[in-house]
Amino acid sequence: MYAKGQTVISYMEELAPKHLAVPDDRIGLQLGTLAKEIKKVLVALDVTDEVVEEAIRLEADLIIAHHAIIFRPLKSLNTDSPMGKLYEKLIKHDIAVYISHTNLDVAEGGINDWMAEAIGIQDVAPLEDLHTDHLYKLVVFVPKSHHQKVLDAILGAGAGAIGDYSHCSFNIDGYGTFVPGDATKPFIGKQGQMERVEEVRIETIVPHSIWNKVVQAMLKAHPYEEVAYDLYHMDMKGRTLGLGRVGKLSEPVLLKELVDIVKKQFEVKQVRVVGDLNRQIKKAAVLGGSGSRYVNHALFRGADVIVTGDIDYHTAQDALMAGIAIIDPGHNIEKIMKPNTVKWLKEKLEKGRYATEVHASEMNTEPFQFV
Repeated sequence: MYAKGQTVISYMEELAPKHLAVPDDRIGLQLGTLAKEIKKVLVALDVTDEVVEEAIRLEADLIIAHHAIIFRPLKSLNTDSPMGKLYEKLIKHDIAVYISHTNLDVAEGGINDWMAEAIGIQDVAPLEDLHTDHLYKLVVFVPKSHHQKVLDAILGAGAGAIGDYSHCSFNIDGYGTFVPGDATKPFIGKQGQMERVEEVRIETIVPHSIWNKVVQAMLKAHPYEEVAYDLYHMDMKGRTLGLGRVGKLSEPVLLKELVDIVKKQFEVKQVRVVGDLNRQIKKAAVLGGSGSRYVNHALFRGADVIVTGDIDYHTAQDALMAGIAIIDPGHNIEKIMKPNTVKWLKEKLEKGRYATEVHASEMNTEPFQFV
C-alpha cells in the first residue's frame, strides 16, 4: 500500500510544522496535487532542471525541497521562459512540489540542529528566538479500569515533558458521580440512575503546539461516551525555538582545525574564513543559509565563531574588528537536509507500513565554481 500525498506531508510537517516558518516565507505545496498515491518521493535542496529530470527518471510523484520554486505571485505562466519550462515539465509528468524552508530551519531536529551536531556543538540554543510554546495543564477523569491505557495514550502523544524529564504526570484516586440521560449509551451504569464510580484524576503538562494531538489520543483511549476533561493555560513557558544554533563545542579546537571539520562534515573543498586561524574556539554558532545579519547575534551570545553562508565584505570587516571569527562554506551546505529528511520520512513510512520509497537527490545544485 502506498501513502497518499497528504499522509507523506503530514509526516513532513511533524518534523517541520508550518507555523514555525517566518512570516511570508514561501512554504507548503507550490505545484501539483497531493490528492494521489505517492509511490516515490525525491528530497532535494533546490528544484532545478537537473533535479526535475532526475525525478522523471526515478518516476517520482513528489519532490520535497528546501528552496522555493515560486518566490512571488505569478502574473503569467510563459512556458518559453526557463522557469515556465520547468513548471510545464513538472505538470506534464504529474510531479508535485512541496517546500519546507524556514520551518525546517527553526524546527527542533531540523537543519540547524543537524549542522550543530555535525561540528560537535552541545547544549544548543537558538541564535534568534522566534517561537515560545505556551503550556497548558490537562486534567482528565478516567475509570480505574482504563487509567493506564488513557495515561499511556496521553503521554505517548507527547504530553508530560518538563525540561529534560518526560512522561511527567500526577494521579489522584477519587469518585465520580453522574446520571446517564435517556438518550445516552453509558459505558458504566444505567439510564436515569445515579452512579458513583472509582476514578483517577490525571494531571499533566501539554504544549500548545501538540494539545490537539494529545486530546485526540486521550479521547480515543477513553471509554466514556462524554469525557470530562479540562485544559488550563499556565504562566510557565515551554521550549523556545528560533533560527540558528549556538553552544559550546564538545572540546576546544583551533579555528583552522574547525575549518577542516566543516570542510569534511559538509563535503566542501573550500571555505572563506575571517579571523586568526590559530585562535582557540570554545563556543560556536551555526546558521543555515545567508547569515550576514546574524553575526551580531552570535557575538551577543558569546560565540567565538559563526559557521554560515553568503557573508558580504562589510559584514566580514565588522566581524574582524568585533573579534568574532567566521567560516563561510556557502549556502549550499544546507544540502545536509537531504539525507536527514530521507531518514525521517523512511522511518515514518515504514512504521505506517507504506511501500512509498524516499530518495535523496544526487544532483549538485551549487551554482558557484571555484577556479
